[in-house]
Amino acid sequence: MKQYIEEAEKVLMHTYSRYPVVLDHGKGMYLYDIEGKEYLDFTAGIAVFALGYNNERYNEALKLQLDTLIHTSNYFYSMPALEAAKRLAEASGMDRVFFTNSGTEAVEGAIKLARKYFYSKTGKACGEIIAMERSFHGRTMGALSVTGTKKYREPFEPLIGGVRFAQFNDLDSVKKNINENTCAIIMEPIQGEGGIYPATEQFINSVRKLCDENGILLIFDEIQCGMGRTGDMFAYQGYGVKPDIITCAKGLGCGVPVGAFAAAEEVAAAFQPGDHGTTYGGNPFAAKAVSMVFDLFESMNVLDNVKAVGGYLFEKLEEIRNKFDIITDHRGMGLIQGLEFSIPVKGIIADALKEGLILISAGERVIRFVPPLIAEKKHVDSMIEILIKCLGNAA
Repeated sequence: MKQYIEEAEKVLMHTYSRYPVVLDHGKGMYLYDIEGKEYLDFTAGIAVFALGYNNERYNEALKLQLDTLIHTSNYFYSMPALEAAKRLAEASGMDRVFFTNSGTEAVEGAIKLARKYFYSKTGKACGEIIAMERSFHGRTMGALSVTGTKKYREPFEPLIGGVRFAQFNDLDSVKKNINENTCAIIMEPIQGEGGIYPATEQFINSVRKLCDENGILLIFDEIQCGMGRTGDMFAYQGYGVKPDIITCAKGLGCGVPVGAFAAAEEVAAAFQPGDHGTTYGGNPFAAKAVSMVFDLFESMNVLDNVKAVGGYLFEKLEEIRNKFDIITDHRGMGLIQGLEFSIPVKGIIADALKEGLILISAGERVIRFVPPLIAEKKHVDSMIEILIKCLGNAA
């Protein structure tokens, strides 16, 4: 394994702080490295592998699609793309769908759609966007422009203009940033990379009302907190609020690179042929993965499982929070939760990896818990046992 890592470091760009492990295969909630060591996975490929590893029905459907048709381009229709779009529209309450290859591309498309809608209404090409401090929306230039963390933005400036930042869960801060050119507000119902901060019910409902009163579009980034992770298919559904545009990815394909943005009919109508496009987005292979994910979510009762196991995880993390003084906060819902510490968590995560537990941070002082959505209470118990040992060492 050491040899593989050394060779990889010579040819791959140094853009990731990778764990010193070469993974080989997975089964259910577990991953295995090339030396056969087993790891309990509470990261799910950064909230991607919702169905766990090597789901037989998922794999067989994609194998069949490989033998049928992988790619055609968007100059043609395909049955898998139609089916996937119908399933996503139904699940989200949106009317029209555009498939992308990733979450950051979905955010790029949502930004373009919001500005084109503003232009079609006003004739002015100056639509401004309000985003949230501490937010994370992606690494491309447009998505980076609405990401509210300076360390991600500053090395790549100047980014796209017309973006203002408000404080999350602070309605007055949002109001102060609105002007006659504001075309959209973009926010995560639960901030993920920023440290697992859920929106308050009052804030998210007030922002919706504010948008309605001022003719502003509301964009919800559901890339990490969507696709069942909170116990609802999309986090905003748990708040009883409906956006004008949503973005999603990660669990949408459960490992196959696919994202999407979807919008209400009136908003989507602003896009005309030539306004936006992609070569690979929504090809038959990726679209088949999306359809199978929705099928399996239904047949496996994934949402009910998330509610049950997510509640159990919350109880267990609360117990840990009350046991260790180095833990300063516990936030989240369903199977997207975080523990905040008074110390950097890098060492705790490294110790957990040695003990066969894969965890991930959300910033320097937060451990993020985003396991596959098939997790059971016994997996939570196993994770907690290892975590307690590692926290004892850290304390």
